[in-house]
Amino acid sequence: MDFRHDARTEELHSSLLDLLTTHVEPADARFTAELDALEDPWAWSTVPVLDELRAEARSRGLWNLFLPGEHGPGVTNLQYAPLAELTGRAGRLAPAALNCSAPDTGNMEVLSMFGSPEQQERWLRPLLDAEIRSAFAMTEPDVASSDATNIATRIVRDGDEYVVSGRKWWITGAMNPQAELLIVMGKTDPDADRHRQQSMILVPRDTPGVEIVRPMEVFGYDDRDHGGHAEIVFHDVRVPRTNLVGEEGQGFAIAQARLGPGRIHHCMRSIGVAERAIELMCARADGRVAFGRSLSEQGVVRDWIAESRVRLEQLRLLVLKAAWLMDTVGNRGAHTEIQAIKIATPSTVQWILDKAIQVHGAGGLSQDFPLAAQYAGIRTLRFADGPDEVHKQALARHELRRQADRRATGEAS
Repeated sequence: MDFRHDARTEELHSSLLDLLTTHVEPADARFTAELDALEDPWAWSTVPVLDELRAEARSRGLWNLFLPGEHGPGVTNLQYAPLAELTGRAGRLAPAALNCSAPDTGNMEVLSMFGSPEQQERWLRPLLDAEIRSAFAMTEPDVASSDATNIATRIVRDGDEYVVSGRKWWITGAMNPQAELLIVMGKTDPDADRHRQQSMILVPRDTPGVEIVRPMEVFGYDDRDHGGHAEIVFHDVRVPRTNLVGEEGQGFAIAQARLGPGRIHHCMRSIGVAERAIELMCARADGRVAFGRSLSEQGVVRDWIAESRVRLEQLRLLVLKAAWLMDTVGNRGAHTEIQAIKIATPSTVQWILDKAIQVHGAGGLSQDFPLAAQYAGIRTLRFADGPDEVHKQALARHELRRQADRRATGEAS
């Protein structure tokens, strides 16, 4: 097995690392200052420094790296993995500087795979050029959204229009006025098979009847530097029939196609978060003395550092395997591995962040280090794109079926 990066990956990795260290990371303080000066505190994507970083990224060919197919730069999932890891390590500005931040990434994938030529021209092109932002409206407060077939929002055909009625929350990025497009999942036929009841439709933000109710907080963080998370009510919102994505009843399948790449992208970036946490933990351990010895000489701290490295290397290999399978056998063929990394990544990275916070003492809880905010963000991944328990149930069901088949055929383990 050859674990070296290929020539294309090495070239992109080197260029991206230089961009992050010379441009993106030094711009963080300026980003905060410009964010604080905004008239609309949610309009994070309009700050001047971000335009400058995006121009630099585009000039280097580091743009839309996440997107495979005809609309992307031709980077495979396996090639993208170490690049996404770098952006996770570099912090909040990095994904946006490359136009590789959620939820736009998943929405661009939906439009690329399922959008009509007219939808792609109207919405995909400006998203690819970072002229607008978008949001994905699936989760609802009144049903258990871990089972997407529970979605209660209605999308009802009325002549040449659809009428959208319902309530959504945790709609990431939707507080940003630049989020001009909402991709909404709802039911078009409640009497159909449970996986054919749902559809997806494009709702422009300024359509009459769209009410942005309030921002949601995550462990007290408003996440305004990513456009926040909104609660939205759709009051009999009318949109043209041509705004339907794909066909009626295709919504659940589209959601699954969207969430697979989104899950692995989260995992790739999270590995970078963990790498940075280990780096900070080691620096803090070497620089602090307690009870006559540096923290790095304390047995329990050394145990945490060693365990962090082992767990992270195991996780990275699992994520790379999933990426390789997505490239070679497709997202459906890699479904089990995608579930596995979605289960393993948040818990592993959360554990590493917890130990890094512990080594930092009270400082680890403060705004002086990125660890507390990263911990809150990683903890949300145990819900985002499906909670741990749903993935574990599906993975166990697959494994039970696989083992039963092996016993039935007499195949050796």
